[in-house]
Amino acid sequence: MILWRLAKAACTLSACFCLARVYGDDDIEVNYSDNYYNEIPGGETPDPTPSQAPCSSADLTKWDKLFMMLENSQMRENMLLQYSDDIIKVEMSSLRSELTRTISEFGGSCGAAVETAGRKMSTQLERRLGEALQRRDQASDVGGNSVERSSDLEAMLQQLLSAVKTQPSRLARQEDGLSTSPGSGTKPHPHQGPNSPELGSAANPQQEIPSQEAALNGVLAALQEERLKLNEVLRSSRQRSLPAGCEMALLFPMRSRRIYTSVTPDVPLSLPSFTVCMWAKPTVVANKTVLLSYGNRKNPYEIQLLLGQTLALLTVGGEAHLVEARGVVNPGGGSEWIHLCGSWTSDQGVASLWANGEKATATPGVAEGHVIPHGGALLLGQERNGCCGDGGMPGFDAGFDSNLAFTGKMTGVNMWDRVLSAEEISQLALRDGQGCEQRGNVVAWGVTEMVPHGGAHFIN
Repeated sequence: MILWRLAKAACTLSACFCLARVYGDDDIEVNYSDNYYNEIPGGETPDPTPSQAPCSSADLTKWDKLFMMLENSQMRENMLLQYSDDIIKVEMSSLRSELTRTISEFGGSCGAAVETAGRKMSTQLERRLGEALQRRDQASDVGGNSVERSSDLEAMLQQLLSAVKTQPSRLARQEDGLSTSPGSGTKPHPHQGPNSPELGSAANPQQEIPSQEAALNGVLAALQEERLKLNEVLRSSRQRSLPAGCEMALLFPMRSRRIYTSVTPDVPLSLPSFTVCMWAKPTVVANKTVLLSYGNRKNPYEIQLLLGQTLALLTVGGEAHLVEARGVVNPGGGSEWIHLCGSWTSDQGVASLWANGEKATATPGVAEGHVIPHGGALLLGQERNGCCGDGGMPGFDAGFDSNLAFTGKMTGVNMWDRVLSAEEISQLALRDGQGCEQRGNVVAWGVTEMVPHGGAHFIN
């Protein structure tokens, strides 16, 4: 066992000695140089690849330049409107401060004048009551008066007594109302006498009345002047603002056969009756200006809502079936919004036109028994017709006439598949109402898809 272990140890030592001899004779070489495998060998440098030329934009056409001018003019208009609104806010705040200052200056004098007039009325009532009592005493002493005269005196005395009883309370209410206004001073007690320091400051009340009346006349004149200014500011603001409840409008900046708005109704237009309403603010009104049109290839004049020089027109089923309302449009357009509604029913063919909530005309026998077909195109501000040919303009439908185009603003466009009642149309036409929030079931303003084309666009 021991010999075997000694032999194993000797073998191990001999192996270690051999390895030391082998590695001791050979030196291990270490290469610390950097190896770059992506070096480009000399003389083989590739030629640089030229980059592509930048994209060159096409020259602007006259239409592109025109639309750029329109965009710039619209930006300037928006800046002017914002500046005008800021001016109105400043004017309103200054007007409010002036009114507050006027009330604070003249509130006390008004209270003193009312108080003096009340004391004078009370004195007169007391004097008349004393005279009536004296006449009654004289009549009772003579004894020749009738029972009817006595009853009349009793009634007069009762009226005077009731007036005297109610006079202090009325004066107290007036004093309470004046004491709450700015600059009116401390609140006087309703039972203070004429010799109190707060009520009897003047030596002769009769001499105060003319001066107080003059002060009141001055206040009244100042208030009337401020009222005229306020009405002018409100009128100017109303001309620029949209009808109440409407947050946006369609702007048609100019007459062009390229500018219109297409509408996609929520339900197919296969209708035996309808009502269409809108707010319109035309810039200029021609002999025929299209607000709304609906038609197909067979008949492009199924529905038309038009404006003339001084009238509004509604056609159903063709241009031969129309009704018109005269005297509802400003001949030169203008700055006021007009609310128009047109309704029609196949039963008896009754067609009606409404202007600003009032029925302007109603005509029976208009396309009686007709049904509006579906599959047509509903447009705002233009109509399809056969006047103009193709025009050679890709992307725009043929048959648009610039002389018929609408220019101005339009909002609150709604359409129903029934005839609205007179009360419903009157509510829609209220200038300070919520007309744009009452939406139709065929076309709903703010919900139904409306796509402006050309230079038409939405504003708010």
